[in-house]
Amino acid sequence: MTTEPEHSLEIERTYDVDAGTPLPDWARLPGVAAVGAPEPRELDAHYLDTADGALGRARVALRRRSGGPDEGWHIKRVTPEGKAEARWPLDAGGSDAIVVPAAIEDVLAPVASPPFAPLARIRNARTAYALLDAEGNLLAEFVDDRVTATDVRRGVETSWREWELELGPAAPTDAAARDALFAAADELVRAVGGEVSGSGSKLERALGL
Repeated sequence: MTTEPEHSLEIERTYDVDAGTPLPDWARLPGVAAVGAPEPRELDAHYLDTADGALGRARVALRRRSGGPDEGWHIKRVTPEGKAEARWPLDAGGSDAIVVPAAIEDVLAPVASPPFAPLARIRNARTAYALLDAEGNLLAEFVDDRVTATDVRRGVETSWREWELELGPAAPTDAAARDALFAAADELVRAVGGEVSGSGSKLERALGL
């Protein structure tokens, strides 16, 4: 596998919703001129950590996810600006072997040392919608997630539905405008019965944190 990852910064909001909550009318979100067709994605993510939870204490997540346009190995770190992500392509060994590549172990070395063992598995039936501005550029992506998660170490399975709204390349770049966009999104979600999530991530929810 290549040793140089792709880097990105996720700036997003997550919402808690019921199984039957209707979708908001995202065409009413300021700046949105068109809502793309629904795109179904089947995602399967395996999360790993050391036996003593060193990655979790450092607010770092390590996962191997198949399915969707960004499948691969991911390292995600919580930062004040958002979630910083480094992504490597999937190894050639197939989806059955969950073995952390050496290049990723090297990146994690300042935080944790191998071995890394299974922590959780999160399967997600996702439907994604592109929210486009008047020029056809991606203002944000909205995803409707139906999640089944297994806490591997406790043997506990949970399921839930949640939404995520992640800013795209055409989103505002200054903090005040971003806050205003999310505030408008919050209102649209509350109008259909959803609310801003109190959970930091799917992994935290899967682990009961």
